[in-house]
Amino acid sequence: MIDRYFKLGENQTTVKQEVLGGLTTFLTMAYIVVVNPQILAQAGMPVEGVVFATCLSAAVATLVMGLYANYPIALAPGMSLNAYFTYSVCLGMHIPWRTALGVVFLSGVLFLVLTVTRVREQIVNGMPDCLKHATATGIGFFIAFVGLRNAKLVVANAATFVGLGSFADHEVQTACFGLALTLVLMARKVNGAILIGIFGTTLVGMLRGISKWPSAIVSMPHPSATFLQLDLHSAIHLGFLEILFAFLFVDLFDNVGTLVGVCEQGGFIKDGKIPRVGRALVADAVGTIFGSVAGTSTVTSYIESVAGIAVGARTGLSNMVVAALFLMAMFCSPLAAAIPGYATAPALVLVGALMTQSIAHINWGEFSEAAPAFITIVAMPLTFSIATGLSLGLISYTVAKAAAGKLREINALVWILTGLFILRYVYLAAG
Repeated sequence: MIDRYFKLGENQTTVKQEVLGGLTTFLTMAYIVVVNPQILAQAGMPVEGVVFATCLSAAVATLVMGLYANYPIALAPGMSLNAYFTYSVCLGMHIPWRTALGVVFLSGVLFLVLTVTRVREQIVNGMPDCLKHATATGIGFFIAFVGLRNAKLVVANAATFVGLGSFADHEVQTACFGLALTLVLMARKVNGAILIGIFGTTLVGMLRGISKWPSAIVSMPHPSATFLQLDLHSAIHLGFLEILFAFLFVDLFDNVGTLVGVCEQGGFIKDGKIPRVGRALVADAVGTIFGSVAGTSTVTSYIESVAGIAVGARTGLSNMVVAALFLMAMFCSPLAAAIPGYATAPALVLVGALMTQSIAHINWGEFSEAAPAFITIVAMPLTFSIATGLSLGLISYTVAKAAAGKLREINALVWILTGLFILRYVYLAAG
């Protein structure tokens, strides 16, 4: 029954591969259980309630993706969106967090409307092939950069913006051990290499006293602090168009970029299109609506899903594992919190290396495709935003094709998106 529903044979995978992939994906994104409450707490939200909301919304959205779309792409509250929620909306604009949750709910409803009307599906499938390949590659560089930063191998530098971290730092040493261990295991094609690397690095860090052992195994969730606390009445009467547009824009194009990149890596794109993309896009809309009700910011697809794909996940069965682990994390948050960032850093770096394979599919001999692809690739890690990289890539694609006299290669959707992106940057400059 499992084989028939998830089409394991057709996707050349097994239950073992899916379970291993799901566990790997969860471990690489388990940090959200700890980090999301820490960020939203600065907006005045109760930490215990946000832990519950984070785990529940991630589980629900991930289940929808797995059961409805049959893709191994996990979802959870987005990092850039929780920062915008806290620092720009609640602290910058002095909007109460309950009202902000109301705006998130409305944005989720709009996501769902755009999905049902197939607007979002057309955006995904209307992207030029060169930008699809570039997006996968750019995300590879992006998550590798995140991994290097989490390992403290790359640090801020006043003179050069970034620089090499200190090898006297015990976390850097342990991360390097984890990177070497995972690299050797992957080179030797050991099953579960990434997972073993994460566990091994975590254990070494604990034995060295860098990280603390779990303080407890079980802790009860506290949903009432944030559940059903959104204030829709105030959100509707608030002049919230700017906020709503920001939530829509960042989630829409972060999610589109992530979907394209992950599907490219997993080999899911057929004839330049993502099968069942409409179903996949329903997941983050449902997750955002559910998350706002439970008490967290916008839910989106996670690029860490490529870690699970790298170890063999190919269907939504792996999402069942991720969702179950998120539900367990609701009760076992101390265990999830025990996995430090430097332990998952090696996995992100090496998965990033795997994702750069897509760069070979870009036609580097055609400048009108090579230049936009290059801009997309470099902009993602350098601006620390998938959405920004994709927007700059689309604008440069339109300019390059128009300059080369190849207007027929620019479809109507690309023209529209280019205009919207330019207007957005004009608006940001005016603000």
